[in-house]
Order: sequence, then C-alpha cells, then structure tokens
Amino acid sequence: MAVVHLRVERGPHKGVSRAVIKKRAEAMLDALNLRSEEVSIVLTDDAQIQSLNRDYRKKDKPTDVLAFSLREGEFPETAGDLLGDVVVSVPTARRQAKAAKRELLDEMTMLIAHGVLHLLGWDHENAQKDRKMRAETERLCQAAAVRGRAK
Repeated sequence: MAVVHLRVERGPHKGVSRAVIKKRAEAMLDALNLRSEEVSIVLTDDAQIQSLNRDYRKKDKPTDVLAFSLREGEFPETAGDLLGDVVVSVPTARRQAKAAKRELLDEMTMLIAHGVLHLLGWDHENAQKDRKMRAETERLCQAAAVRGRAK
C-alpha cells in the first residue's frame, strides 16, 4: 500500500482536516496504481512557499503548489519508492477556492493531484500536454473525493 506522509507547518490551518487530506492523497496514488510508493505532503503558508519558490524556481512570490521530485536530478535511481514532496500553500488555496466559488478541500485536492503528477514527470509546457494533465488531475480528484469524504 502506498504511503502518504503529511506534515503541517505554520499551522494549524482552519478548516483543513489532515485525515481527509491524507485519505484523498492515498486514493490518488491508488488510482495511479502506485502501491508501494511514498509521497510527502507539506501544508504551509504563503511566506514559506514564497521562500521555496524563490530559492528553487527563482520566482520571488508565493505560489499555490510546488513539487520536488526525487526521480529527477543527478541520481534518480537512488529514490527507490520515494516520489518526492508536494508543498501546498493553504492561504493561497483558500483564496483560489473563494475566487472559484468552490470548497477549500476540493481546491487542495486539485493542487495535490497536480503536484503528484509533476512528481511523476507530467508537465503542461504546451497546450496538448496541458489538456492531458488537466484531464488526469480531474480523474485523480474524482477518485480522491469518492474515498476521502470530509467528516
């Protein structure tokens, strides 16, 4: 069974259930047939994600989600079953959810799905890849919502 490590930093974040987020992430990995892989999810604030975005992407502004794949870079073969880290800014997710008139949990689910796909090498550098990634993100969100209902 896939393993999801969930860490909350600079929180707690009101209205965010760690248990539900973890169940949804596990459902996504299951939908991807990733049975033994591990992923780490960090829920944080805008200041921390801005720092990471600045240091690793040279963009000095907050963003909604960052993905740090262990299967890319100099020694990807050493990652084994470890996929990497998905970092989500809860305040940014909250603003985006409000603007889109959707639930915070649904926005965070979408961001985590997007991040997991990046860990697996998916990208959206052109229109065709963007369409495919959006469709796969939606498929993962649907799988996650079925298994990880809020309580």
